[in-house]
Amino acid sequence: MFTNEVIASFNDLEMLLYKYVMQHKEKVVYMRIRDLADESHVSTSTIMRFCRKLHCDGFSEFKVKLKLLLDEKPNMKVKSGQHVLAEFFERIQNERFTSKLEDAAEAISKANHVYFIGIGSSGALAEYGARYLSSLGTFSTYLKDWYFPIHADLHDCVTVALSVSGESGITLSHIHKLKEKGSEILSITNNMQSTIAKASDNNVSYYVTEEFFAESNVTTQIPVIYILEELARKVYEIRNRKKI
Repeated sequence: MFTNEVIASFNDLEMLLYKYVMQHKEKVVYMRIRDLADESHVSTSTIMRFCRKLHCDGFSEFKVKLKLLLDEKPNMKVKSGQHVLAEFFERIQNERFTSKLEDAAEAISKANHVYFIGIGSSGALAEYGARYLSSLGTFSTYLKDWYFPIHADLHDCVTVALSVSGESGITLSHIHKLKEKGSEILSITNNMQSTIAKASDNNVSYYVTEEFFAESNVTTQIPVIYILEELARKVYEIRNRKKI
């Protein structure tokens, strides 16, 4: 209902009314037009113009649409963080997971440079992963600019791609671009059967229940932090052994 185009069309009084409605939605749906005019300090004619800009025939239709907007609030029952952690740590207590981590760490330890990529919350963790790995002596970079020109030969590089679903089109496109330049791809995903996992040279998957709030993926990222830190520590250990 309140699109960017509609909000941009509001004059000063209508913007004042909009701010009041946003702050008192639950109250406004039960108000009379005169009450709203008094409370928001605008005239009833301003309210009617406001309603027409929202494609409502009158104040009554506006209240109905506002009530429907309130009723659309998503409700979600999420697992406790403690439960998710217990589930994850129980799952990784096996040789297969440890072996995948060690293979990934071995690949990173041989690279002259490590790139991290990801979008959304995965992008924030990719930046953290690059910083953490660099802090332990392996220079790495988070590629935030998806259109960053890459003309160099990357055969001595490893790219760490983060994606919860493993189906991000943007991340997949970036993987192909880096792969074409010779970079080895290590992905960290929630599912090893995902497209990004299959397109990678190495994959570490953590398998926790995906959770969504409306259109947002709010799956916990705690396993990713654990994997990033464990990888960085293993790379540090491998490089130290090679120096001896």
